[in-house]
Amino acid sequence: MFRRFAFLLFLPLVALAEERPNVVWIVSDDLSPELGCYGYPDVETPNLDRLAREGTRFTHAFSTAPVCSSSRTAFQTGMYQTTVGGHHHDTRDKKPLAEFATTVTEEMQKAGYFVSNGRGTAEPEKRLAKSHFNWIYDPREFFDGNDWTQREDGQPFFAQVQFKEPHRTFVETDKQYPNAPIPPYYPEHPVTTADWANYLASIEVLDERVGLVLDRLDAEGLSENTLVIFFGDHGRPHVRGKQWLYDGGVRVPLLMRWPEKVEAGKVDDRLVSLLDMMPTTLAAAGAPVPEGLSGHDLLDTSFAGHEILFAARDRCGDAPDRIRSARTREFKYIRNFHPEIPYMQHSGYKRGGYPVDTVMRVLHEEGRWTSPFMAEKKPEEELYDLANDPHEMNNLAGDTAYAGALQELSKALDHWIEESGDLGAVDESLTVDLEAVMAEKWATYEKRMKSRGLSGEVSDREYLEWWKTELGVK
Repeated sequence: MFRRFAFLLFLPLVALAEERPNVVWIVSDDLSPELGCYGYPDVETPNLDRLAREGTRFTHAFSTAPVCSSSRTAFQTGMYQTTVGGHHHDTRDKKPLAEFATTVTEEMQKAGYFVSNGRGTAEPEKRLAKSHFNWIYDPREFFDGNDWTQREDGQPFFAQVQFKEPHRTFVETDKQYPNAPIPPYYPEHPVTTADWANYLASIEVLDERVGLVLDRLDAEGLSENTLVIFFGDHGRPHVRGKQWLYDGGVRVPLLMRWPEKVEAGKVDDRLVSLLDMMPTTLAAAGAPVPEGLSGHDLLDTSFAGHEILFAARDRCGDAPDRIRSARTREFKYIRNFHPEIPYMQHSGYKRGGYPVDTVMRVLHEEGRWTSPFMAEKKPEEELYDLANDPHEMNNLAGDTAYAGALQELSKALDHWIEESGDLGAVDESLTVDLEAVMAEKWATYEKRMKSRGLSGEVSDREYLEWWKTELGVK
């Protein structure tokens, strides 16, 4: 049974329930700002566009990791995943959360809030929705239930609503998006176009689900006293997006609506982080904000935004690596701790699910397309001028004209690694049998390929033909 709080016990510590707002997080898997309200053409997102009109749209919001479990570990604790030991995706050496850390759910529960984790349906499902944290916890103690209808009468609620879309596998569509720009670091190819269309169609399904939640809040008379925060847990599920520290992997949409408290129709250009979600939520609820958090209350108008944001990528499945980044408004600095590992190292997850991965390999092999991403080694450092190169395609790390920016961000990253206690420097093989992990991941990959009538060792060209058939591409 879900744990229920004796709500009345908290009344001496907080204001009356009716004076406190509800808070709803709507969290999307694997989403970059390909939404109508962000000016992206063709894709139809009327409900998210409505949320932006009725609230504030943040233009420069970023996750701290480009993969689900690591990012969620961070924004649920308000601390970098590298600080609390949740940096490897689906961490195998899971431990209880460190004593110096807490969570947004625990703090909201202390304040008397009912905390739920569901899919926003009026009739609660039997199972909790996705949580996906990299520490040991009991979801049925961590959350009080899967829907706010399970709360005590008069009790305020903090609801986390989870949506899979646009996580792969995408929905399939025949819809055309002729004006929708595809990032220029992908090769032009019918498979690329078809895969991107399915991604956009998945976003449209997401928008429909968000609309149901907004309509439900209206129908239940809750909208006026509810802070709604919508965001993606990290960037898009495409090559050079998810699992990478380029903006395609860490830039996310962020929308906030709270009638008469959050300015309607505002565009907020501050540099913000998903680490800001916890202090913002606690402050809105009138709950104490613990010391030591890395984020800020975004409802505090005196906060000018972060001067610099950091992000980290570590092992993702059978693709080990350690990469760190430091980003300002003007520049992105990336440090590759393992330049000997190529960008395109084998990843069973991507090999099995990302058709453009195969397109890139085939066209590069045939000499019809090239990219630094296809190199056998990565550079130790990367630097991008974001104003003039928003797609981060021209590495300026070796350009003496940018030596000052490189040095400044490199020093900032060094300081952050030390100050934040970055645990990524610890050799994971000391606590985890990585050979067994790799064997397990290969077996999963082979099983998936076998279900398609293919071998795990299938050639790129043969595999591309399979993808063409799968996507209906001539």
